[in-house]
Formats: sequence, structure tokens, C-alpha cells
Amino acid sequence: MFSFFKKKTPTTAEAAPSPAAAPALPPADAPPPPTPALPPGAAPAAPEAESLAAKGMGWLRNPFGGKAAAAADADPVHAPAPAAAPPSAPAAAPVSFAPSAAAGQPTLPPSSLSPLPPLPPAGSAAGQPASLAERKGWLDRLKTGLRKTGSSITTVFTGTQINDALYEELEEALLMADTGVKATQHLLADLKRRVKDAKATEPAAVKGLLADALTDLLKPLEKSLVIGQYTPTVIMVAGVNGAGKTTSIGKLTKHLAGEGAAVLLAAADTFRAAAREQLGVWADRNTVEIVSQEGGDPSAVSFDAVTAGKARRKDVVLVDTAGRLPTQLHLMQELQKIRRVVTKADATAPHEVLLVIDGNTGQNALAQVRAFDDALQLTGLIVTKLDGTAKGGVLAAIAQERPIPVYFIGVGEKLEDLETFNAREFAQALLT
Repeated sequence: MFSFFKKKTPTTAEAAPSPAAAPALPPADAPPPPTPALPPGAAPAAPEAESLAAKGMGWLRNPFGGKAAAAADADPVHAPAPAAAPPSAPAAAPVSFAPSAAAGQPTLPPSSLSPLPPLPPAGSAAGQPASLAERKGWLDRLKTGLRKTGSSITTVFTGTQINDALYEELEEALLMADTGVKATQHLLADLKRRVKDAKATEPAAVKGLLADALTDLLKPLEKSLVIGQYTPTVIMVAGVNGAGKTTSIGKLTKHLAGEGAAVLLAAADTFRAAAREQLGVWADRNTVEIVSQEGGDPSAVSFDAVTAGKARRKDVVLVDTAGRLPTQLHLMQELQKIRRVVTKADATAPHEVLLVIDGNTGQNALAQVRAFDDALQLTGLIVTKLDGTAKGGVLAAIAQERPIPVYFIGVGEKLEDLETFNAREFAQALLT
């Protein structure tokens, strides 16, 4: 947060003398008076900083100025002061990680896909649009990642006629992509209606109509992840072993810390070997604090982390829970205990409960969503490892049967391979 400075206002006793007592002004061509010498060892007086009522969340007011604000706080004497401080600062707007439609992004040419803001926080009011080069790079990676899923679907439209055989082949392709029976039936019924209304006669036109139908089906999964509405925002992350849960937490931490958010990690995955060390590596990379115990109780670690986050005025507390299968009832009950204990530390927490699912698992991912949602009341999903899978249609199954928002999708191991979800981009990349 930028520091505001002003000179000390003179009191009544120090008011300016009357004109009669004022000394005569020197001639215009007179040389300036010499600067009085300071006593030995004395330092020049620095302007007095104006105290603010509360520090607030400066990174939320100016998400892209976090580093500049930090520099100003570190060296207040040399920090540039604004021309005039406003009489009352407006309330800080929460940062949201949102699809481009909510951020008012500029549109690309008609032949291109709609741009999606980078993670984070382009969905916020103060967010800035991503460069077209970055957007094109993400779309290329998304298309490449979904190629195995899309190739089996797009080959259906290489024929010359729109007939029952085409719809039968399309049904089989959608089922093979793990779209699920309900979502497949919905898409086929919607597609036939669109073809009839558009009076389409070419299979290529049917593919475009299928992209529209898939976009409408996936649209309810688009939602903003809001950071800053609570201090701290407590995010509880769950998932089965191997889904990429800890890695996704690390990527999210990197983006949050890069935008100036004060993040605290909770290593509540006390069962998996080296889980605490893995999360500690991410904490070191991002220079954020971590609360952990070797072999400690996961609920106790979570409670300590939320309590510490409140005391230290952290912006975000990320709780990494132990990976577990939904069939392990005793471990699922422990996960429910963690949620209850977090609520004891903060009556409004957890503010987000995210589930990380592996896109390669297909219909099994839908079963995980059902089980974890019943146990924890999920607020969002992170879908990883969509690169190279032939089962990317599982998002359609989730949208049809359990439409929980998909905050992020991942198509690789790199930091930039985790992006916010956009239904139109996903549908077009799948059917390219």
C-alpha cells in the first residue's frame, strides 16, 4: 500500500506573524540564503508520514502494483507522494479469478476464440487483459491437450450426409470420450434441434452446432473464484492421491504471491510420505509462510493455520488435506472433521472447498465429485492432466449431473499450464 505524506500543519501558537512584524523581502536579484549547517552527527529531518486508519489490502486495490507498493513501504522517505490524498478511500474490491466474459475483455477477430484472462486476477475490476500472444499460447496448449479426445469426435463429421448413421457414430464417440449417458443424450437431442432450426445440410456445419450445444451445457461451470471478501480467505483443498492436488496448490500460491497477496500454507496432509516437504518446497519458492507438524493431527494443523492467518492478517490460507479415496469412509470422516475444526477457528470458514480431479480418470472423476460433494459441500473444482487424455468429455458429464463450478483446468506441469475455465474455449478446442 502506498504511503501518503504531508508536512506538519502549524498550530495556532505557530501561526504566521502579522504583516507589520514580517521582515522585508530581499531584492529579486539577491543570492539565495545559505543552507544552515547541521550539527555534527545530526540527520536531516524526514517528512512525517500520515498515519492511516488501517492498512487494508492494497494489493486488492491495485493488483498489478503489488511490487511497487511493497517498494514504497520499504523505503517511505523516497516513496513518491501523490498529488492529493482523497478525502475517503473507497472500499477495496475483491479480486476474482473469472472467465473473460465477466471481465469485459477485448474480443479477438471472428475467426479466433474469445480471450480468457490469465490467472490471476483478470476477472477483477482492476484486472488487465492478457496479451494476444499469451492467449494464443494457452489456446494452442489446450487444443494440443484435448487432441486425443477431440479427434475421435471430429472424425464423425468427415462424411457427406447428415443422417442417422452420423448421429449414431457421434453418440459412440461421445460415450468413448466419457461424456456420460445423460450428457450424451442431452447433447444429441439439442444438436438435432439446432440442425433442424438452422436447416443445416453439411456435416461441417453440424460440428459448429455441436460446439454451440456443448458450450451451453458447460456454461454453468463458469464462475469466479473471489479472493479478498474475507480476511483471510480460507481455501480447503481435497482430492485423491495422484490427482495433482499439492502441485495445483503450489501453482495457485505462485500466482497469488506474485500479485502481492500474503499467503499462508497449511500442510495438513500428514499421512503421505514427503507431502509436507513437497509443500515446503513451494513455500520456499514463493517465499510464503507454512504451518506444519511432522506426524501431527491434520485437524490441529488446520486450526493452527487459520488462527495464525487471522492473527497475522494474511490474505489467503490454503489448507492442503491428505489425499484419499472416497471409498475410505474413515478418512472421509476425518476430512469432515477438518472442515468442522476450521469452522471453529473461523465461523465463516472455509470460504472455498475445492476438489482436484484427474481428467484421465473419466467417469471415476464424476464419482469422486459426487462423494466429496456429499461429504464437504464443494464450491469448486480444479481439473488437471487434460493433456493427452482421451476422456476430456467428463466435464460434460459433470455439468449434466453435478454442475459444480470449474475454477481452473490444467494441461501440463508448468505454471502457465493452469488457467481459468471458459466454456466456449473448451468446446472449440475440443472440436478443432
